[in-house]
Amino acid sequence: MGIGEEEVTVVIVGAGPSGLATSACLKNFCIPNIILEREDCCASLWKKKTYDRLKLHLAKEFCNLPLMPFPSDAPTYVPKDQFISYIDSYVSFFGIKPKYHRFVESASYDATSKKWKICAKNANTYKVEVYVADFLVVATGENSEGFIPKFPGQESFAGELIHSSKYKSGSMYTNKNVLVVGSGNSGMEIAYDLYNHGACTSIVVKSPFHVLTKWMVRLGMNLLNNFRISWVDSVVTTMANLRYGDLSKYGIPRPAQGPFLLKVTTGRSPVLDVGTVDAIVKGGIKVLPAISSINKNNVVVANGEAHQFDVIIFATGYRSTATYWLKDYDGLLNKEGMPKHKFPDHWKGSNGLYCAGLARTGLTGVNMDARAVADDIKTLLTGNKNQFTGVPELQHIMIEKELLLSYCSLGWVSGNPSPLTYHQ
Repeated sequence: MGIGEEEVTVVIVGAGPSGLATSACLKNFCIPNIILEREDCCASLWKKKTYDRLKLHLAKEFCNLPLMPFPSDAPTYVPKDQFISYIDSYVSFFGIKPKYHRFVESASYDATSKKWKICAKNANTYKVEVYVADFLVVATGENSEGFIPKFPGQESFAGELIHSSKYKSGSMYTNKNVLVVGSGNSGMEIAYDLYNHGACTSIVVKSPFHVLTKWMVRLGMNLLNNFRISWVDSVVTTMANLRYGDLSKYGIPRPAQGPFLLKVTTGRSPVLDVGTVDAIVKGGIKVLPAISSINKNNVVVANGEAHQFDVIIFATGYRSTATYWLKDYDGLLNKEGMPKHKFPDHWKGSNGLYCAGLARTGLTGVNMDARAVADDIKTLLTGNKNQFTGVPELQHIMIEKELLLSYCSLGWVSGNPSPLTYHQ
């Protein structure tokens, strides 16, 4: 090992839920690990880049991290602030101490030493720190960098143009003409928040999507334990029809595939309605077709109409940044920084390289990834495969493995659409 290099068994890049969960599982096996995090806190996406009204969109039983359930008195759908408190308690309980202000500049595998060499700049000292590890876990998340698509004339827009990660509350936009681009969960919820604060709100809807209530999704996920996905889709879609009727006349067409099958096959989640649809039906929120071009404050849409806006908010998702710094990613990730292999075979690469929280399966998937990575590293270090030893509170997950695989394949958790995919 070179002078000034720090050697550790496992380096985890990213102190979001994925990195923290992986660290906790490794600690459970007494495997030394460190987390490198570019921000000044853990779970920075939740603490700095989410809107005020956000809640977990799945019931709490599907969203806990490994080894630590939510408190029994936590609400069924945990609000943002309580989820952040849960994360902070998790970090404290497991004694996780990420190295903050570390910007990983490169990570490469040395075939001679059979070690990973990770170079990270310390933003406080401006010095480059070098870490040498047997194993490397990419836990930077799907939501590393906000994605804003480009439209002709976009640079001429004279008003405010932001990504949804910068949005906090509609109170800043009262009486303003605001366009939300992206009709996934975050876009629909932001539109509703704007409407409630008196903004003149429009939302662009380009692609078909399902609209369900949180209760419908919770019921459907539990039914999947005993029934075929086609039957569950039929039941839930019938319930949605009874609740909402035909939304295509309001500019919201429904996909041909059922909501659960669509999530499994394409990764596209249904919209979990918080009141937006009723506001649309009543005319409080206007639905527009896809954007064609932008000319100063005028936004031209697919039907040729031009509408004036003071603000455009892009709720158009995020992208992974892992390939910016990871040099030897080809066996694990594609060029977009996402897993090359489909769930559940996505988390393990070659030469001790892993990823956690990149399978678009939400917090349930984070839980599964973290435990799978830690168990595999333990096996390689000890040669003794004994899954989830010392974790009695999670044994029911092994018993219900097939059910959890279904849950992970469906994973709706945050208010953000999947990276690089969005519904206009």
